[in-house]
Amino acid sequence: MKVLLRENVADLGKVGDLVRVSGGYARNFLLPRKLAMEATEQSIAVMAKRRAKQDAEEAVRDAEFVASVERLSGVSITIAERADESGSLYGSVGAAAIARALGEAGHPVEERQVRLEHPLKAVGEHKVVVHVHGQYEASVTVVVSAQEG
Repeated sequence: MKVLLRENVADLGKVGDLVRVSGGYARNFLLPRKLAMEATEQSIAVMAKRRAKQDAEEAVRDAEFVASVERLSGVSITIAERADESGSLYGSVGAAAIARALGEAGHPVEERQVRLEHPLKAVGEHKVVVHVHGQYEASVTVVVSAQEG
């Protein structure tokens, strides 16, 4: 049975796609949940307009994400923490501290966007990934320095 998707359906397609599915899947799942409609010439024309509008909105969002990545890439922030003579921190620098420092530097991000494999525990320069959205990520430099006094 051919149906026209009204919503994005995982492993099946995006809005406006014309897909072939079994009759039972269409009758029992897609149609009752309003995820798809029967494919007629009129419904195909309506969905084509809706798909074009959605693609345009997606392109605008993608451009915003790319701009965010470009703004964040290459940003360098410095965080001062207490450290011993060998450069080991008494504590650690985590995602919350990095997000706070980025916000103070004019690049507001949420803590959950900062991707750390483990907290930073040594003085020095570290590359940290900031997840912007979807596949868009930026790399920022975090310089951890020994606190004076």
